[in-house]
Amino acid sequence: MKFKGVYKATKLIKVSMEVDNGIIKSIRITGDFFMYPEDAIRGLENTLIGAKLDAVELEGRISKFLSEGSVEFPMMTARDIVNAILSAKPEG
Repeated sequence: MKFKGVYKATKLIKVSMEVDNGIIKSIRITGDFFMYPEDAIRGLENTLIGAKLDAVELEGRISKFLSEGSVEFPMMTARDIVNAILSAKPEG
């Protein structure tokens, strides 16, 4: 099932994902935020594939990715991404 969502934190986060039985199969995260290095967003998306739509699991994966990869995410937190993912609604 495809989901889409727009979440306003300090910056806007848009999420488009495919979910099967509560598991993320594919995800695309866009918006008006910055992440350095710029290609880090693809790594974050890959980190989220296979994750359950569960706040604790998502935040753990995102926090680990941000800290281990020396990724800068100015004015935003892992929780902002979690909220964007969990606020996405089924398309159609």
